Amino acid sequence: MVTPDKNSGTLNQLIYIDTIKVLLTILVVLHHTFIAYSSSDGWYYNEPTSVKGAKMVMTMFVSVNQSFFMGFFFLLAAYFTGSSYAKKGFAKFVKDRLVRLGIPILFYSFILTPFMCYLVYYFGKGNHIGIREYLSGYNSWVDLGVTWFIAALLVFTLIYVILKRFFKIAFNKPVMVPGMSAILWFSVGLGIITFLVRIIFPVGWVLKPVGFQLGHFPQYIALFVVGLLAAKNNWFDQLSYKVGRQLKRSAVICLLFFPVFLVIAIKLNTPISYFSGGFHWQALIYALWEQWIGISIITALLIKGKKSLNKSSRLSRRLSRSSFAVYIFHPLVIVLITLSLKNWQIDSAIKILFAVPIIVMFSFLIGLLLVLIPGTKKII
Repeated sequence: MVTPDKNSGTLNQLIYIDTIKVLLTILVVLHHTFIAYSSSDGWYYNEPTSVKGAKMVMTMFVSVNQSFFMGFFFLLAAYFTGSSYAKKGFAKFVKDRLVRLGIPILFYSFILTPFMCYLVYYFGKGNHIGIREYLSGYNSWVDLGVTWFIAALLVFTLIYVILKRFFKIAFNKPVMVPGMSAILWFSVGLGIITFLVRIIFPVGWVLKPVGFQLGHFPQYIALFVVGLLAAKNNWFDQLSYKVGRQLKRSAVICLLFFPVFLVIAIKLNTPISYFSGGFHWQALIYALWEQWIGISIITALLIKGKKSLNKSSRLSRRLSRSSFAVYIFHPLVIVLITLSLKNWQIDSAIKILFAVPIIVMFSFLIGLLLVLIPGTKKII
């Protein structure tokens, strides 16, 4: 959720990153909408479809999306962290991060989350009480929701600047841009580490109250470090189009492999939890698949963006500028739209076709309006 510095000498060459950021933000909105309409939990208000085929498609989308989209955000955020730190210095940089990342966390936890939970309690569950009465019994004030990402980014960033400040860590020796083999071996190694972590912290296990799913954190940490190295060594500019084509094919092959997990689950009567973690061979192959396809998509999209998306327009700049606000407020839009469609007597598989464009449009409309408010520039 970090944009290039306006004074950066490479700004004109990195316009495509703003476009990618918008695309990732849209995927975040779609991700949570699909969870709301495909699962019985995992969101503020859930209305799962009863159509198995639709549920399978939505589950596949969520799984593929999860393999790369949040890791991609950490990669991009890290890419601009070093230059911002060098420009601002320790004290100013830390203050800026605490304001820009800390205030949204507090706002979401203490204002937005209670309000959304009240809406679900009142309209979704039919408990018609006043908001004061509801809040008098509310006991989940520390609930970061989607701002877990912002909290994790704040932690990663503070660790980085503390290490830079007190341990004089520097990347003085140039590191060559990784090729196809190195990228895929990296994904395999990351998959093995992810499997080992998930033996203890399976997918779905949440570190409360901050909401960290530690089963996904090996990728987040690794890609944050890669982002720092990439910026220092100018990797984004050096990635070749040939590697992009190869990794695009790699991602497609992985995508075609996804039905194998369904076959394993059905034919071997395998509990779905075996894929999420624990000492199971199913968890190992899923972790390897997830990192392979995730790293392939990230790298291929970076290279494709550099080639085809490096064009700026007034609309693209405004959408990029509003993406952080969209990230923070899109849960409210999803809750409002899904609740407003609650009494529409059709299956969620059909309902989602109408809900998605409305949710995406209003999420960005709210984001565009919010960034126009005086004083919001330093925060969102």
